[in-house]
Amino acid sequence: MTMKPKSINVELPAGLEPIYANFALISHTPSELIFDLAQMLPNQPQVRVKARVIFTPLNAKLLLRALQDNLAKYEATFGEIVIPGQGDDLVRAFFGGVHPPDTEG
Repeated sequence: MTMKPKSINVELPAGLEPIYANFALISHTPSELIFDLAQMLPNQPQVRVKARVIFTPLNAKLLLRALQDNLAKYEATFGEIVIPGQGDDLVRAFFGGVHPPDTEG
């Protein structure tokens, strides 16, 4: 039996302000994945976290699939997103090397 997807109404509050994030810290516990989204400005040693989103592992995996699907659609429309330089180094610069104040490096 094929399950039919449910229709979900998503409400965006009138005063909701979008945030811009160009830096992310991702950590996890056995039951959660924590995404801290931040803004990193040039010549500023401080990174300011603007939002923290906590997912279950299942929801994080579903988010990963949704991101992959949307990036594939984006690239089909606008062309491949090219990561400049060494991709692994860029990923480490974006997602690692910075530790929250309550952890050790």
